[in-house]
Amino acid sequence: MSGDRIEADYLLETPIDPRIAAEIIAGEQSSGTFVPVPGETPELKARSAARVIRLDILDEDAAGPALPGASPSADGRFRRALVTLSWPLETLGPSLPNLVATVAGNLFELKAVSGLRLLDIRMPSAFAAAYRGPQFGIAGTRRLAGVDKRAMIGTIVKPSVGFSAEETASLVRKLCEAGIDFIKDDELQADGPACPFADRVKAVMRVIEAEADRTGKKTMYAFNLTGDLDQMRRRHDHLVESGATCLMASLNSVGLVGMIELARFSTLPIHAHRNGWGYLARHPMLGWSYVAWQKIWRLAGADHMHVNGLQNKFFESDASVMDSARTCLTPLFPEKPCIVMPVFSSGQSARQAPATYAGLGSTDLIVTAGGGIMGHPDGPAAGVTALKEAWAATVAGISLEEHARAHPELGRALEVAA
Repeated sequence: MSGDRIEADYLLETPIDPRIAAEIIAGEQSSGTFVPVPGETPELKARSAARVIRLDILDEDAAGPALPGASPSADGRFRRALVTLSWPLETLGPSLPNLVATVAGNLFELKAVSGLRLLDIRMPSAFAAAYRGPQFGIAGTRRLAGVDKRAMIGTIVKPSVGFSAEETASLVRKLCEAGIDFIKDDELQADGPACPFADRVKAVMRVIEAEADRTGKKTMYAFNLTGDLDQMRRRHDHLVESGATCLMASLNSVGLVGMIELARFSTLPIHAHRNGWGYLARHPMLGWSYVAWQKIWRLAGADHMHVNGLQNKFFESDASVMDSARTCLTPLFPEKPCIVMPVFSSGQSARQAPATYAGLGSTDLIVTAGGGIMGHPDGPAAGVTALKEAWAATVAGISLEEHARAHPELGRALEVAA
């Protein structure tokens, strides 16, 4: 890739010649419009227009249209292709908001398109210089949580909402006593009158600090500070004053600019939640791939990125989940890798440990098991122990069933998760 150009890969379905459709998209997303205009000279096009630099036909007769509203096909056929477009950096500069407007703006709506999915983005190094990326990433998260090399075992406060601040703290006490590494608010737990943010922070941090004084291990808790910018700044400052070691923000709620600004003032790791991901990704011929989407947020400043989990309760396949996790560990730029901690969640239990480790090939991850810990027959503390034992056995190359013979908490967890 040229050092001064941006590239984006798409899966395209169209009722017309894919080469013409690709040129329409390139024009719409750079110097052109729906009719020729006097100012769009050949010299201007050479300098500023997007280019179609790759087009590979995949299917000459796809079962389209994938999406409504496209132009009718003259021959009744819909064609699919892989398309790569390229833009000069000088037309937008190293700006993430304007990058999104360029590579994912008014192209999905075009009548020449009956399906379009953004598969990947490649940015020149000017973007690496313009944004800070993750401050903590894997090494910083491990340092603050006191977890050296093994997988980080975590959970979500359940029920998601309904607990008071003191009830939340009571559960946190049980989990801390069990030696859990990481706990997070559910994304639905905000700053409502039933459980105010400040009250929750005070009650939870009192428990965490007391347990840290007793054992030397300080559990990392990601408090959800999602809100407008002023609210997030105030909540961040309150977390810092209270001794917290992590915060959480819902990416699709705070938006790209909100995330960029949060990362600029934050002095804590940012646990980035992707709730709402389905409306961007569920249709295979519309929206974003996670590979493309997560690059934006990593560069903006996320330290942890949710990737779903194996055998999850959502629509996503195990292969997609593992691709998402691996891409979090793949460098963005040679000079600025922006590596982040993948977070596995959604229906996770001891059962998924072997396949997760085999697929990722690393213990650089956080496993957040809600029901997998809270639903253990012998209580949350036994759930924490079971998940730790599952991962210890997996890394050691011991089957879960064999390890469970000498570890009853794991045995009971496997019975429930069978």
